[in-house]
Amino acid sequence: MKFLLSVIDSQTRSPHSPEEMAAIDAFNDKLAAAGQRILAIGLESPKDAVIVDGRGAEASKTSGPLIDSAEFVAGIWIIEAANKEQALELATEGSKACNRRIELRPIIG
Repeated sequence: MKFLLSVIDSQTRSPHSPEEMAAIDAFNDKLAAAGQRILAIGLESPKDAVIVDGRGAEASKTSGPLIDSAEFVAGIWIIEAANKEQALELATEGSKACNRRIELRPIIG
């Protein structure tokens, strides 16, 4: 089963410390060695986001995030896990590594 782990951050939080970065790297290495890491990426703050809507005759572009919130998704992991219980264990480990909350969601298909 595939799962999305979204790293939840806040606009007021400091960047990752060197210790957190080392823990994140170690977690990524563990996932890769086990064949469980499909994708791991970090995202910039949504302050520079642009919403693009190309459904009409002319595309519209709106500066700013989709949702104006104090919290945002700062990164994601897409992982392979045997079941939801294993995914929850990995989400807990990822949360500890990056010192952020994690939202765990199954991927359809």
